[in-house]
Amino acid sequence: MSVQDKIIDHYRHGELLSAISSGVEKLGKTSKNVTVDDLAPVDEFHIGGRKASADFLNQLQLSPDKHILDIGCGIGGTSRFVADRYKCTVSGIDLSDEYIRTGEKLSAWLGLEKIIHLQQGSALQTGFENNSFDAAYMLHVGMNIKDKSALFEEAFRMLRPSSLFGVYDVMKMDEGEILFPVPWAENAITSSVASLDEYKLALEKAGFVIEAERNRKDFAIEFFEKLKVKSASAKNRPALGLHILMGETAGIKVQNMVKNIASGKIAPVELIARKPG
Repeated sequence: MSVQDKIIDHYRHGELLSAISSGVEKLGKTSKNVTVDDLAPVDEFHIGGRKASADFLNQLQLSPDKHILDIGCGIGGTSRFVADRYKCTVSGIDLSDEYIRTGEKLSAWLGLEKIIHLQQGSALQTGFENNSFDAAYMLHVGMNIKDKSALFEEAFRMLRPSSLFGVYDVMKMDEGEILFPVPWAENAITSSVASLDEYKLALEKAGFVIEAERNRKDFAIEFFEKLKVKSASAKNRPALGLHILMGETAGIKVQNMVKNIASGKIAPVELIARKPG
């Protein structure tokens, strides 16, 4: 099995849409009246959830007339948030066919299928035309992609001149060994965590000019502390949450990620770059 196949297998659920549908029913909702906010706990598969998305995306100058690219879109949660809040047209691409099929159904539930277009494929060879997007972003995607240079060269190719590209990824802060499993990998074979310097070098090599960077370690620790308190006060798992995507090992994956962040091995970092005009 190739590394790419192992990555796809890592994210495979098997009955993902059914599991989310059951969660929606537990909320007392149906596919007819569920909202973007209802789906947020399962839609935002990255540190900080919906708040992290809003903080990050607000830096990308999004507006209704723009066509946005979601690289590594997963089940399309952030795409739906962007389409709903900023009224943009969004195209998303992800390796997992199950995630794409699930995302298409969820977008249809919300009546967003005309402005959200999701497709299965590699972020390294998307098939999109040159200069076809007004902005692009990726949230917790690069940890599964070893060749950051090829990744950012492809992003650069697809963006129109003067467009912004946002990256929100978990990055390596020191040379210590990462504890596995974590949400993006069962072991080091499918993990491609890189340092901030490696990200910046790859972005600049692709032609981008970096305009802003922000280490979100403190935000992440606060987020997980609040999550821990909330979980301790709850008798049962929430109807919708990332445990649906991460499966039975969700608890240990999150615990290991928190330990890795707290010990200074990794941290979630934002980078905002621009393709020169």
